Amino acid sequence: MSKVERLPLSKQIAYAIGQLGWATLISMVNLTLVYFYIPPAEADLPVFVTQAPFFVVLNVITLLAASGRIFDAVTDPIIASLSDRSTNPRGRRIPFLLYGSVPATVFCVLMFFPITNEESVLNILWLGGTQFLFFLFITVYVTPFFALIAELGHTPKERLDLSTYISVTYALGIVIASQIPGIAGLVGGILELNALQSLQAATIIIGIVACLLMFVPVIFIDEKRYCESVPSNIPVMESLKTCLKNRNFIPYVASDLVYFMGLTLIQTGMLYYITVLLRLGEEWFQLAMTLVVLSSFLFYPAVNLLAKKAGKKKVVLFAFVWFAGVFLTVFFLGRMPIPSEAQALAVAGLAAMPMAFLGVLPNAILADIAEHDALRTGVRKEGMYYGARTFLQKIGVTGGIVVFAGLTNFGKDVATELAPWADLGIRLSGVAGCVLCLGAFLVFLRYNEKQVLEEIASMEAARAGGTA
Repeated sequence: MSKVERLPLSKQIAYAIGQLGWATLISMVNLTLVYFYIPPAEADLPVFVTQAPFFVVLNVITLLAASGRIFDAVTDPIIASLSDRSTNPRGRRIPFLLYGSVPATVFCVLMFFPITNEESVLNILWLGGTQFLFFLFITVYVTPFFALIAELGHTPKERLDLSTYISVTYALGIVIASQIPGIAGLVGGILELNALQSLQAATIIIGIVACLLMFVPVIFIDEKRYCESVPSNIPVMESLKTCLKNRNFIPYVASDLVYFMGLTLIQTGMLYYITVLLRLGEEWFQLAMTLVVLSSFLFYPAVNLLAKKAGKKKVVLFAFVWFAGVFLTVFFLGRMPIPSEAQALAVAGLAAMPMAFLGVLPNAILADIAEHDALRTGVRKEGMYYGARTFLQKIGVTGGIVVFAGLTNFGKDVATELAPWADLGIRLSGVAGCVLCLGAFLVFLRYNEKQVLEEIASMEAARAGGTA
């Protein structure tokens, strides 16, 4: 096989822009969907589904979120295997990006358009169906997209650089999605729409922007030119079992799952933290999310520097501990002797550093694990590694949503003198996030980064000597 070309900076940026698109869609769901269907009393939104709890901590949203990931349990490894085994003339990954982009966008937006504007079983069925289809098609896009990191990046440094770029665009996707309340207010004012219609119009606008961004790598990256793309003929279950037997993959993916539970808690809860705990307007939600992202960019040079100097594992462990402390502060929001505005800005600023570190390094670490396995076995299974990771990551996201939505049963409204703990459930989400981040720290201690990188270097040197 002829030697593939190095990916130029312009193409690296094009690749990262694809993540900006799908991250915007995911962030729309993470930041807004629970608030949309379980609104606090102060929100001017209809109640679309029953708010009644089941078995104390469950409700309709938790049950739907959990059932959606059961569906994912089938689709993630299947999409990963289809991608690994693809013989499409355009490559193994890019065609999947093309097929997944438009349907994922359509079904994401449709989740915010219930059948009726009142509490109804029809709305439950509609949300369940559109959610299933959204996660199917976002998997069609995301799993092959992540597999490209190991194929487009031909060295650990290149894979770290690609992971840095897509971390930037993932963060920007959160910023774009967090503008939904502001866009809703602007569009609603111009067109004289009510709160529901304004929010729905904003989801359509953001969805169109996200879809266009998802097409950028499809248009500008020639996979055959830049990737050493060799289809795998290993059956799906055998390939998945091989990945799950990798002694370095297990602690990585387990810590990743736990971390994403915690991250989803804070993303899902942010609108509640701002409007319920701090009693600020929704415009502060946009400001806080934007501050977190823009502040995190200041740490990106440090991510690369520290990872190359101290190792990716040590930096990730430090970030888990720092983030645990940030989560713990949520419990005290609105009850500290400083203005609410200052509390919002302080939490946003403190969250910036761990979000930068944990946004960049896990993707680079998994690319190292997948490359190590490919060199050791002679079979490239990047799709399956990232498929297993995205499946378990979604389990983590689901767990975060389930935990948060369940905690709202213990209080999701503004506290008053008569009901001083009406916000207890929202506060407890911070404690839960703290525990989860500390759990991720303990699990990730088992990852042997030194061995992985040393063996990659040794095997690449041997291969280079054999082909010289």
